[in-house]
Amino acid sequence: MAEFRKENGGVASSQIPGQAPLNPGDEADRNAQCGDSVSNGDCGVGDMLDESGSPSTPSSPGIDIANNTTAGLEGKPGIPRRSSIIKDGSRQRRERKKTVSFSSMPTEKKISSASDCINAMVEGSELKKVRSNSRVYHRYFLLDADMQSLRWEPSKKESEKAKIDIKSVKEVRTGKNTDIFRTNGVYDQISEDCAFSIIYGENYESLDLVANSADVANIWMTGLRYLISYGKQTLDIIESSQNNMRTSWLSDLFSETDVKGAEQIALGTAVQLIKTLNPGLKNVKIELKFKELHKAKDNIVTKEEFIEVFHELCTRPEIYFLLVQFSSNKEFLDAKDLMMFLEAEQGVAHVNEDTSLEIIQKYEPSKKGQEKGWLSLDGFTKYLMSHECHIFDPEHKNVCQDMHQPLSHYYLNASHNTYLIEDQFRGPSDITGYIRALKMGCRSVEMDVWDGPDNEPVVYTGHTMMSQIVFRSVIDIINKYAFVVSEYPLIICLENHCSIKQQKVMFQHLKKILRDKLYTELPNAEESYLPSPYVLKGKILLKAKKLAANCTSPEGDVTDEDEGAEMSQRVGNEAGEQPNVVTQKKFLLSKDLSDMVSLCKSVTFKDFQLSFQNQKYWETCSFNEVLATSYANEHPGDFVNYNKKFLARVYPSPMRIDSSNMNPQDFWKCGCQIVAMNFQTPGLMMDLNIGWFRQNGNCGYVLRPAIMREEVSYFSANTKDSVPGVSPQLLHIKIISGQNFPKPKGSGSKGDVVDPYVYVEIHGIPADCAEQRTKTVNQNGDNPIFDESFEFQINLPELAMVRFVVLDDDYIGDEFIGQYTIPFECLQPGFRHVPLQSLTGEMLPHAWIFVHVAITNRRGGGKPHKRGLSVRKGKKSREYATMRILGIKAVDEVFKNALQPLREATDLRENMQHCSVDLIMLHFTFFCPCCLFFFFFFFFNAIVPFKELCGLSAVANLMQCILALSTRLMSGDNAPYVLFNLTGQFPTMEPQGLIPEMLKKSVTAYDAMIQTSRTLIENADGVYEKIMQCQKAAMEFHENLHLVAAKEGLKGRKLQKAVESFTWNITILKGQADLLKHAKNEVLENLKQIHYAALTCDLSKISIGSAESSKPRRSLGAIPEKITGDDEPADGDH
Repeated sequence: MAEFRKENGGVASSQIPGQAPLNPGDEADRNAQCGDSVSNGDCGVGDMLDESGSPSTPSSPGIDIANNTTAGLEGKPGIPRRSSIIKDGSRQRRERKKTVSFSSMPTEKKISSASDCINAMVEGSELKKVRSNSRVYHRYFLLDADMQSLRWEPSKKESEKAKIDIKSVKEVRTGKNTDIFRTNGVYDQISEDCAFSIIYGENYESLDLVANSADVANIWMTGLRYLISYGKQTLDIIESSQNNMRTSWLSDLFSETDVKGAEQIALGTAVQLIKTLNPGLKNVKIELKFKELHKAKDNIVTKEEFIEVFHELCTRPEIYFLLVQFSSNKEFLDAKDLMMFLEAEQGVAHVNEDTSLEIIQKYEPSKKGQEKGWLSLDGFTKYLMSHECHIFDPEHKNVCQDMHQPLSHYYLNASHNTYLIEDQFRGPSDITGYIRALKMGCRSVEMDVWDGPDNEPVVYTGHTMMSQIVFRSVIDIINKYAFVVSEYPLIICLENHCSIKQQKVMFQHLKKILRDKLYTELPNAEESYLPSPYVLKGKILLKAKKLAANCTSPEGDVTDEDEGAEMSQRVGNEAGEQPNVVTQKKFLLSKDLSDMVSLCKSVTFKDFQLSFQNQKYWETCSFNEVLATSYANEHPGDFVNYNKKFLARVYPSPMRIDSSNMNPQDFWKCGCQIVAMNFQTPGLMMDLNIGWFRQNGNCGYVLRPAIMREEVSYFSANTKDSVPGVSPQLLHIKIISGQNFPKPKGSGSKGDVVDPYVYVEIHGIPADCAEQRTKTVNQNGDNPIFDESFEFQINLPELAMVRFVVLDDDYIGDEFIGQYTIPFECLQPGFRHVPLQSLTGEMLPHAWIFVHVAITNRRGGGKPHKRGLSVRKGKKSREYATMRILGIKAVDEVFKNALQPLREATDLRENMQHCSVDLIMLHFTFFCPCCLFFFFFFFFNAIVPFKELCGLSAVANLMQCILALSTRLMSGDNAPYVLFNLTGQFPTMEPQGLIPEMLKKSVTAYDAMIQTSRTLIENADGVYEKIMQCQKAAMEFHENLHLVAAKEGLKGRKLQKAVESFTWNITILKGQADLLKHAKNEVLENLKQIHYAALTCDLSKISIGSAESSKPRRSLGAIPEKITGDDEPADGDH
C-alpha cells in the first residue's frame, strides 16, 4: 500500500516534566526512554525512541485489528474543541494531514477466540513498558512459538534473560492497578483501557505495559489468561467449545434453508439469511464479502463459506473480550458465570442461577448451548443488544416519582405557539401541531385567539401573515388527545384578543366540548400551595386573565397579553420600519370566560419582593426569555425561591422568528416550571426537552430537585461549585464501540464513507456542564471501535443530563449522524447499548453505541497516586468549612456549637492516614453534626485502599473486589486460606491456617473496612437525630426571623445577608443528615454485596463443603505485586 503521511517531523522526545536533566553518560537510557505522555484514546506514546535513537513506528506489526483509527499520531491536545456546548457543524477546524492510500479498505481481522489472541501474540506487538520514576520504554513483545515464554526486544540483556516464563505468571491485571502505575508521573496521561500488568515470579513482581490500542491490550490479557490456566493445551481446549456451538448452530440454519439437501444455497438466499441474523448489515456488504471468498463464477454458497462470512461480519471482538473476563477462561458463560456478570457488572439485584438459565434459554441460539445451559458469544451478543441491556432504566418508563406534591414543585413539558408547524411570522397554523405536542407528553399548550369570520374565533399569532385555524377545532382536538399519553393535568395558556361577542362563543365551546374536564373550582384561600398533579388528574386548567373577585358586572377591564405584538415589532424593526413601542393596553373580558380560570390566573410580574409579599399561590407570571435570563443572572437565589411557590412560564424571545429554541436548562436551573418550546424545531434544545421528560413515564411532569422544593434551602442557579448539602457523583463512561452508523443525510462528498467520532456532553447547572470526545475512526461506520473512557463530576445529579452525539469527521464541517439524550437519574450501570435518534427524533434503525457506565461517590478523594502523606496539607493552609454567622445573637447561639467540632473534623479528615477506630469513637463521644464530613471521608477512604489491594480501580464495587480477591484466598490444592463468617451482620474473614505474607495486607485492609462499617452503622441513627435536633431548634426562628433581626437592628442589605446565611446553615444541616442516611444505606448495600460474593465464590462457612464448589476464577483474580523498581538494571531495561 502506497501512503503519503507527514510523521512527527522527526523531532526528538523532550525531557519528562519533573525529572532531573540527564547527564551525558545517560545517553543510552535517554534513547530508550519516551518523552511524550500517553493520552487517553491514544494508547501509544508519541515520539518514541528506540535504542538506536531513531523514531519508531507507533503501530503494532503482526496484528491487523478491525478498525484503523487516527489515534496513532494524534493525541487529545490536537482534538478540535468547540467554543459552545451547542454543535452547529460549522466550527473552525485545525489544519491537518490525512493519510492518502491507493489500496482498498484495510482487511478486517476479527478476534473472536483465544486462538486468535495467541496467534496474534506469536506474531508480536509493540508495547510500552512502564517503570518507576516516569520511565517508559518502547519494546516489541512476542510469545514463543512453543507458548512457554514471553520475550521482548530490543534489549541489552541476553536473550534468555529478556523473557518471562509463562509458568511463573501469577495473574494478568487490567488497567493501571499496580503501585508502579499509581506512583508514575505519567499516570494521568496513560489510558486505563490500554494499560495492563503481568504479575509473575515468587516475589510477585509486576511488568506494567501500555498497548497502542485497547484491542491490543485485550488480545494480550485474554491470551495470557488462557495460557496461565491451560498451558500448552490451551488451543486444544478452545477448539472443543465455542467453535462447535457456533458451527452446529449455523450448520442447522444452513440445512433448514438448503431444502434440496445439495450442501449449497443461492447467493441471494445466503445474503438474506445473514441479513436476518444481523439486520443492521447492508446487503451490498454481505454480497461483497461472499464474492471475496467465492472462487467459482456461479452464484452458489457452500456451508463453509456461509459460516466464514458470518464469522467475519457478525463477530464483535469487544463483546468476546468481555465474555472471557467472566467465563472462567472458557469460550462461553455458564449459569454461574452469567449470574456473576449480572450482579457485579450490571447491578441486577436478587439474581440466582435460575435467572441466568432463563436468560440463556431466551437468547442462546444453539441447541447445544440451550441444553447445557451455556451462553455462547452469539447468545451473549444478542442479550447485550436486547432491551434488558438498554441504557435507560426501565423503572422510569412508568410514572415513578411522587405525584402528590404541589404543582409548583414540578417541571412541565410545555409548548410555545402550539398551533405553528413552521416559523413564527409566515408559517402555517395547523391542528396537527396540537396532536404532535400532546402525543409527545406535552402538558402546557398555547393558543392566541382572535375574532374570526362568521362569529367563530380563530387561532393564530396576531400581526403576522400566518394562516388561521378555527378555535372550536382546536378545542375538539385537545379534548380528544389531552389524556391519551398522560392522565395528569393539562394547562391551556390562552391569549384572548377577542371581542365580548366572540368571547361568549369561546365560553360555549369550552363548556360544551370540555365539560367536566375543565377545572373551575375556586382556590382555597387558606392553602399556601397549588394542588398536586395527582389531585388534578384528568383536569384541564386555563391560564388566562381573570377579573377581580369583587367584579359583579358581566364584563370588565383587564390588561392585554400580546406576545405576537412583540414579534411584529421585531420584524418591523428588521425591515427598517419606524419602531412602534408596544404599550400595555386594556381590553374587555367576559365574566363567564373569566370564571373558567381558577388555579392559573395570569398576572404581570413586578419584582421578587412584591411577589413574595402580595402574590397569591394561584397567580402565574409569564417571562420573556430575555427578562428571565436577566433575573437568572442577577437574582438567581430569589428566582429559585419564587418558583418554590408560584408557577413561572418562560416563552421564547420575539427575536426567534425562525422558531429556534432557547436552552431549557437555563431556566430549569432557576426552578421555572413551564419553559415553552417550539416543538416544530428539532435540534439540541428539543433533544434536551424530550430527553428530560422521559424520566417519569413521559407523563409531562418531572419532580424538581429537593433543594429547589424545600421551604428553607440555599441554592444559587449559577453555582459553579458543589451544591451545599448535595453529594456530588462521579460518572465514568467508556465509549466502547458503535454499530451501523448511517451516512449523514444530504452528505455526498465522501460517498458512503463515514469517519465517526462520539461526543459525550453533560448538561445541567454551570458547575456540571462539560464535554469530551473520542478519537475519529476512519472509514468505518459499520463497527467502529473507540475504547475511550471519560470521567465527569456531577454536582447536582437531579438536574443533570447526558447526551451522546455521533458526528462524521469532515474537512468542511462535521456532520450530524445521531444522538441520544438521557437524564442522569435514568442511567443504568454496566455494559449498555445506547440507541441513536435522527435530527428529527426518529430512531435510527440498528444504530447503537456500546458503552460502559459506572457511577461512584466523590468521597474517597483524588487520584490514587496522589493520596497519602506526601500531599497532606499543613494545618495553616487548610480551608475549614463552617456555619455562617447571621449577626442575630439568639440564632447564632444555635449554630455556634457546630464550629469547633467541624474544625476538628476537618483536621481529622486530612490526617485520615493516622486515624484509628478508637479515635472515631472518641469523637462520637463529643459529637457535633458537622463531624459527619470526617466520618464519611474516613469510611470511603477505608474502602479505596482495599480496592487497590484487590487490583481494581475506585470504580469497582465491593462484589467485584471479593470476586477478584477469591483466587488468592485459595491455596494451590484448592483449600481456602480464609473463609467468610456470614452468620452476623458484618461478614468477617476467619483464617483457616497460616496466611501467606502477601495476603495479610489485604486481610488487614478488609478488617479495617468492616470495623469502619460497623462504627458507621452503629452510630448513624444517633448522629442523625442530633443533626435533626439542631436543625429543628434553628427552624423555630424561621417564621419570625425578620422580627428577630429587626430587634438586632438589621435592615436592608444586612437583613438580606442574615436571611441568606440562615438558609445556608439550614441547607448544610439538612444536607448532611441526608448524606448520613445515604451513607448508612450504602454501607448496608456493600455488606450485602460481600455476602453474595462470598456465597458465589464458595468461600463462606456454609458453602465450602458443597460438592458443587467451583474452581478459582483466575481471570478475575488479583495478587498484590512486589515492586522491584529499586533494583532496575543498569541498562534501564528489565
